[in-house]
Amino acid sequence: MAEEVVLDPGNTAWILTSTALVLFMTLPGLALFYGGLVRSKNVLSVLMQCFAIAGIASILWLIAGYSLAFGEGNAWIGDFSKVLMAGVGKNSLVSGNIPESLFMLFQMTFAIITPALVVGGFAERMKFSSMLLFSALWLMLVYVPVTHWVWGGGWLGKMGLYDFAGGTVVHITAGAAALVTALVMGPRRGFPSTPFTPHNMTMTVTGAGMLWVGWFGFNGGSALAANADAAMAMLVTHISAATGAMTWMAIEWKKFGKPSALGVVTGMVAGLGTITPASGYVGPGGALIIGLLAGGICFTATMTLKQVLKIDDSLDVFPVHGVGGMLGTLLAGVFSATSLGVFSGFGFAEDKGVSSMGGQVWVQFIGVAATLIFTVVLTWVILKVVALVTGGLRVDADQEQEGLDIVLHEERGYDIH
Repeated sequence: MAEEVVLDPGNTAWILTSTALVLFMTLPGLALFYGGLVRSKNVLSVLMQCFAIAGIASILWLIAGYSLAFGEGNAWIGDFSKVLMAGVGKNSLVSGNIPESLFMLFQMTFAIITPALVVGGFAERMKFSSMLLFSALWLMLVYVPVTHWVWGGGWLGKMGLYDFAGGTVVHITAGAAALVTALVMGPRRGFPSTPFTPHNMTMTVTGAGMLWVGWFGFNGGSALAANADAAMAMLVTHISAATGAMTWMAIEWKKFGKPSALGVVTGMVAGLGTITPASGYVGPGGALIIGLLAGGICFTATMTLKQVLKIDDSLDVFPVHGVGGMLGTLLAGVFSATSLGVFSGFGFAEDKGVSSMGGQVWVQFIGVAATLIFTVVLTWVILKVVALVTGGLRVDADQEQEGLDIVLHEERGYDIH
């Protein structure tokens, strides 16, 4: 609810900057990161998907998404009191002293990147019409309710869940949705016998660098103020990313004999995703451990999913974001404790009503389980509905062979003579 207090120019300037940084994560960061990972015949399709999702998510967020996520409502969903920003004037303030229009825009950038992350689960095989409809429905039916549960005054927030910047809201929902989509649609033709190597690692590493920089807005901005919480969130974000990158690189070097650029940037993203829910509650020592575990556990999850389970989550969304989000959400309950010496965090807030590490970890587990189950069930239902409406989710075999760039958009990523 808006409060009648004075706008703080410093806090407002920082959230304005953070908003730009989070959009920078999707466009161009995620678009380039994902675009380089697919084959050259599908690079434009991925860029197009990221841009189209940014457009449709922004419009839906304005019309009703923000209202349903952050309107008062009940424990499960908001209301329609803020449809088209009704009742929100230029002097309406939230979080004490920043404009509500800015808070709405900052949250919009999260609503953009979450369905864009899911693209990695169905890359190189979904029809554009199916992708648009799926992303729109998924945003409103999965992302918006979970956002309300955690950040909009819903039941998980009231229970005392620690999710500073989106372990449940962003990473678990995106990861679980990508896994379900990959299972429902089936693998790309030729998987796993045909190697699907990234066509442009320079593009991927460039996008990864943008993600690392943009994540400072993602986590630091979630403090909603230019204060010590934002500074610590940025510090632990950077430490976890660096540790995740080095851990993944070391494991890969030992296992395969050579470190790869793909391994370093994937480990970095795993470190970023895993620290996200914990970033406002842990210290640098805890972040070091979280990054270490992120690199090792997400690497193992990636190898298991592709090589053992033979699931074609094309760009490793579930093992990196889903597993990382679950891991980080649980570890937030551990490393926020004040009894861990140099690995201690900021401790348990008195108004949360949670008095022990065990109690907080249990709350974190409930948040993880509820988000995972809800996302899996709703994503499966949405995919079935979309398949009925659009006459199937994926392009046919010949179109997939030719590439989505030409088939769906009549364009080529590279015109080289």
